[in-house]
Amino acid sequence: MSHPTTYAVRLTDEITRLLGHLADHLSQLPPPQAAQVIALVLNPDNGVLGGVTHLVATGSLFAKDQAERGALPAEVWLALGRASNELGDIALDLDEHTDTLQRVGAQPAATAARPPAPAPLVVRRRR
Repeated sequence: MSHPTTYAVRLTDEITRLLGHLADHLSQLPPPQAAQVIALVLNPDNGVLGGVTHLVATGSLFAKDQAERGALPAEVWLALGRASNELGDIALDLDEHTDTLQRVGAQPAATAARPPAPAPLVVRRRR
């Protein structure tokens, strides 16, 4: 007998699908709007990255409980805990750039008097 799909599984599938749509739209947005979307995604309080970090941390607590009961190997709990910590560190690193992204997203596209100077990472030498 098959198990009915739970609400949590359907919700997970829907969130995954919507994140794919968001990525597709992001790749087609003009730079100011793309910066605005990225800033929202990186928002530490209510952004996608913070939500995923919280979700992984919650999964780590679940795995810890299950590992203590012997239902999961301790390695699963340790891996989820490590992932949660690393995502938290990444969120902190990216948080310092959120204000810049918000400023870029707030600038009207037509008001640029001169094009922005390319970052040194994208400057190419002529041969």
